[in-house]
Amino acid sequence: MKANIHPDYHEINIVMTDGTEFKTRSCMGKAGDTLRLDIDPKSHPAWTGQQRIIDTGGQIAKFNKKFASIGVRKG
Repeated sequence: MKANIHPDYHEINIVMTDGTEFKTRSCMGKAGDTLRLDIDPKSHPAWTGQQRIIDTGGQIAKFNKKFASIGVRKG
């Protein structure tokens, strides 16, 4: 391997949506950083089989506000 061309590979903490934590190795951030997941295998419909709407950024509300008047007839 060539020296000084590879990213730093270190241990980070992962926090799942239900609060459980585990450690893994990654190139993300710095050693000891924490990655909090918004969606993981315990909450994603592909693994749970249940459909849930997850609106973390208010995008659904923004869409509904923008297009609320479509389909409404005046008069």
